[in-house]
Amino acid sequence: MFVYSGAIHIHSSYSDGSLKPNEIANIANEVGLDYIVLTDHNTLNALQFGYEKFYGKTLLIVGSEINDLENKNHYLVLGVDRLVGSFKDIGNNEFGNELPAIEYVKQFHKMGAVGFIAHPFEKRTQFPQHPQFPWTCWESKLFDGIEIWNHMSEWMEGLTESNKFNRLIHPLKSVVAPDIEAVKKWDELNLHRKVSAIGSVDAHSHKQNVLGFFTLDIFPYKVLFKSIRTNVLLDEKIDPERQDLFEKYKQLIIKSLKEGRSFIVNNYYGDAKGFRFFAEYKDEYYNIGEDFFVENSDKDNVVLKCFVPKEAKIRLIKNGNCIYEITSTSAIWNYDGPGNYRVECWIGDKAWIFSNNIRILIKNNHN
Repeated sequence: MFVYSGAIHIHSSYSDGSLKPNEIANIANEVGLDYIVLTDHNTLNALQFGYEKFYGKTLLIVGSEINDLENKNHYLVLGVDRLVGSFKDIGNNEFGNELPAIEYVKQFHKMGAVGFIAHPFEKRTQFPQHPQFPWTCWESKLFDGIEIWNHMSEWMEGLTESNKFNRLIHPLKSVVAPDIEAVKKWDELNLHRKVSAIGSVDAHSHKQNVLGFFTLDIFPYKVLFKSIRTNVLLDEKIDPERQDLFEKYKQLIIKSLKEGRSFIVNNYYGDAKGFRFFAEYKDEYYNIGEDFFVENSDKDNVVLKCFVPKEAKIRLIKNGNCIYEITSTSAIWNYDGPGNYRVECWIGDKAWIFSNNIRILIKNNHN
């Protein structure tokens, strides 16, 4: 397996970001990201103007963030060359899709797009000028994944008048863990079907007037690119010198995100490319995002293994419940019956790594 580290949910000057797509991609290359996903609001301008390509070693993928006329139900779509529905001005230079969320999710699904619910349980109550944008369309069942960790949302939700200066100066220290409600919902959804999880930066690099006499760049792209990443597992190596293979590499990354062949990392606490979580059964290996069937009589031959680049609290989660915990650089667990298995790694009380699931099923009933 080859591991590639990326930042998802980024805005450029084509919506409410502050830099051009190529400028953002060059910063990502400087920081060492393997890929980034640009998701400007309700537009694919960056794709149409030819920005989707390699920038050094960084692959820039263009998607879009769609929202409804109430500025809710934000939805990240990847792998499309056009958007569905029509867009209406809803004020303050913002636009919304005239289709309801359940309909644009359905239509993107028909197009073969890959879609992720953005900041589903966002809560912003302290500052009315920065409202919350939650997901309310849970009757939809056609989304592929859910954003369980959003740097900007977590930062904003914890912002108060008393701590705002400190959080401006130390934006990375304020990020603690994925949204509890989002993780719970994600685990619940996976009891019925595979739903992958991503982590994102939601980067804008806003310019803010401070104290009335100087402008501060809040969350520069370079800073946010050092925080929440989603690392994908690929079966083949990406060669940045091969611009002619860009489309192939792009589709491999999008497919891995869709299938949950990935894990989320708060890179502020360390590079996690050495992280591994897999299952062994009958001399075969099954990685994150994979499903496999076990003969009922062979269940004692299934083993789960995890390796971490540095010591951390490693938690094995089955169907949303922690069943084992150890502080180490590695762990080996016996099989505990069919279900969804994932791993969380914590540094003290700070979340570091959250993997997607390995799904183990009993062969004789295919559940």
